[in-house]
Amino acid sequence: MRRPPPRRPGPPGPRPPKAGGPPARKGPPREAEAPAPSPRGRDRRGMGDPRPGRAAEPPPPQARAARPAEREATPPGALWLHGLHAVAAALQNPRRRLKRLLLTADAAAELAKRVERPWRVQAEIVDRQRFQTFLAEDAVHQGAALLAEPLTPLALDQAIARSDGPVLLLDQVTDPRNVGAMLRSAAAFGAACVVMQDRHAPPETGALARAASGALEIVPIAREVNLSRAIMTLQKAGFWVLGLAGDATLTLAQAAPRDRRVALVLGAEESGLRRLQRETCDELVRLPIAPGVESLNVAAAAAVALYEMARDRPLAAPAETEEETEA
Repeated sequence: MRRPPPRRPGPPGPRPPKAGGPPARKGPPREAEAPAPSPRGRDRRGMGDPRPGRAAEPPPPQARAARPAEREATPPGALWLHGLHAVAAALQNPRRRLKRLLLTADAAAELAKRVERPWRVQAEIVDRQRFQTFLAEDAVHQGAALLAEPLTPLALDQAIARSDGPVLLLDQVTDPRNVGAMLRSAAAFGAACVVMQDRHAPPETGALARAASGALEIVPIAREVNLSRAIMTLQKAGFWVLGLAGDATLTLAQAAPRDRRVALVLGAEESGLRRLQRETCDELVRLPIAPGVESLNVAAAAAVALYEMARDRPLAAPAETEEETEA
């Protein structure tokens, strides 16, 4: 007699309940529930369990990041000059009316090397964060800022009487950094003054003064309502007025006279000289540049032109005005 084949083991089934126990539950097993937090696990305000994995409670107000300091408004009729060069030059300019001087300890030590004490205004020693409350975020102040009144523009006839150097006229050049750079070149090459219009020209600002690197206190600015009339005033005073234009035939070196004073007129980079200024100038000239270059930045063109005017002329310091002598 044949024995039946052995039975293969199947999947294990549910275990039978023990005698007296609860019936077995069908379906997937339930996940174990986390025990409720004990009163000791709660924070003092009962906001929940502070253990990892739980949402953190907002920090108290005193622990939050400090708010940035409020901006200080610049007083009306004043401006902040910043940077060691601009501040040192303003301290030495008797025409400049000073109000406040803010310095870091390091800047005060450096300024004392450049300008002999006592200064005309008492210095306030502050930390570097203080400058963020009244200067632009991108201002490079070197830990020195001076609150002062803008300089009073000189009349054109007074400005040309201070020096026998050339005169620089700007036809709607509006970028303060370009104007500051041209003032620096004007000081370096002995220009008598820089002439700008009342409108369509930048006012005196800290950015302009910093770009001028102290030259704002050296070279006077004359502001005129009508630039073409200012050109005619210079012509009557014996100046030969040359307008820089890229389409001119003669170069500046070819046209510049050596027996009389010269005034140079430069226009904005995009538009150049306007029609009325071109017609009023005695002559239009150009700077010789390589064929592959269309033009120069207006501040660079002014530097080259002023150098050409000073190349064969001895440079002298500007004469003092009556106001400077009285001060």
